[in-house]
Amino acid sequence: MPGPVTSWSDEETAVRDSAFAFAKDVIGPRVKEMDHVAKLDPDVLRKLFEVGFMGIETPADLGGSELSFVSACIVVEQLARVDPAVSVIVDIHNTLINTAVRKWGTSDQKRDWLPRLATDALASFCLSEASSGSDAFALKTTATTSGSDFLLNGSKMWISNAAEASLFLIFANTMPDKGYRGITAFMVDRESPGLQVGKKEDKLGIRASSCCEVLLDNVRVPKDNLLGEIGTGYKIAIESLNEGRIGIGAQMVGLAQGALDSTIPYLFERKQFGQPVGEFQGMRFQLAQARCELEAARLLVYNAARLNDAKLPFVKEAAFAKLFSSQVAEKIASRCVEWAGGVGYTKEFPMEKFYRDVKIGSIYEGTSNIHLQTIAKFLEEEYRNNMGIGDGVSDRRH
Repeated sequence: MPGPVTSWSDEETAVRDSAFAFAKDVIGPRVKEMDHVAKLDPDVLRKLFEVGFMGIETPADLGGSELSFVSACIVVEQLARVDPAVSVIVDIHNTLINTAVRKWGTSDQKRDWLPRLATDALASFCLSEASSGSDAFALKTTATTSGSDFLLNGSKMWISNAAEASLFLIFANTMPDKGYRGITAFMVDRESPGLQVGKKEDKLGIRASSCCEVLLDNVRVPKDNLLGEIGTGYKIAIESLNEGRIGIGAQMVGLAQGALDSTIPYLFERKQFGQPVGEFQGMRFQLAQARCELEAARLLVYNAARLNDAKLPFVKEAAFAKLFSSQVAEKIASRCVEWAGGVGYTKEFPMEKFYRDVKIGSIYEGTSNIHLQTIAKFLEEEYRNNMGIGDGVSDRRH
């Protein structure tokens, strides 16, 4: 029989422990400085590749760790306990880029790209534009044929990992008159003439994770760099993002756990009215509520992740996980600042950073309203199929 959702195998336990140890020992000492200068420490990125966290599901014969999607989520969660910014760098690289190449790449493309992605080449997922955020497939970047190549023209915005990326998975429309059916995916090297990484955003949170515009001016892309077929870019984007949303859920769970990890010990050290703050019943009940909600979020995330590994439908469950985990994490991060009082509002303690970092959870990889729309669509379909909505069944008395 299937085991509990968060009952870890020996392999998953080892992944969890090694990821958290890495986060504490390698990332932890650099968190404040990376946040202050809004830049990823190159040594952190190099070590992420060295320990195998940048090719978690990639086959071993292609340089990867050959682990499960659940393991990828475990790594993302554990890194987020210390720095959600580094966590999302790893998440995007694994759940969006590596996933797309593994699922849609030809044998030659997998041999060419996956070893680089697993060992030394960070990548960016270039979908969003100024006029296409939630309406992602309204993108205006074009790809026109030029002999056996394509010429890419346009601009992308809010592209994570762009400052450090060596490879860019770019979505462009080869047939604008056909709308989203013309969207096509291309893997483009950073050194391609005409590709320029532009303005870097000065963000509220996850500041070590770069977010830049990417400018494309007659960027020549060989036909061999087309990922999938012409016109399948929208499908590649949707399917990759569905998995990526589970990864963001794991990031939010880790962030909330990290906020509690940094706050609860303080509550039992600081005394007011003759006893530790954490011993007051009003505080104990709030902590219990937060822990309960965090566990519910974690269960939603890993249920979706295990469904994905089992190759079962998971789109609805991914929406559950991403929506709820971002809501819970925002609530917990906010409460941790309050519970810590004045020190929680200072940069000497990590609570305020978790609070700044958490806000992005309700925005990227599908806003909360987009996920509510997805869930509502499934809800309606379920009742139409099972309860006969629209045929008078709802008027029956039971």
